[in-house]
Amino acid sequence: IGKVLVAEVVPDSDKLIRFELDFGEGQPRQIISGIREWYPEPEKLVGKKMLFVINLAPRTIRGLESNGMLMAVDGLDGAPVFLVAEKDVTSGSKVR
Repeated sequence: IGKVLVAEVVPDSDKLIRFELDFGEGQPRQIISGIREWYPEPEKLVGKKMLFVINLAPRTIRGLESNGMLMAVDGLDGAPVFLVAEKDVTSGSKVR
C-alpha cells in the first residue's frame, strides 16, 4: 500500500500522471501511470492509500523513471477502479 504524496500531470502528455508515494521506505518512490483519461484532476488522489506493485525493474516513460505499477480493475464503464484498504493501514503494508 502506497500513500499518494504527489499526483500531477506529466507535461506534454495526454495520458500520464506522475506519482510520488510513501511506501515506508524513508524516501518517496516515483511511479508513472497512464490513467489521466479517467483522472483529469490528479491532485484529488493526494492522500489516498492505494495498491501498487513495487518489485518490478525500473522503467523509463517519457524520460521519467517509474519504479512500480498502480493496481486497478476495470469498472463497469471501463474506467480503472483502484484497490484500496478497507481500513487505515501503514504505508508499505504488503498484500498477503
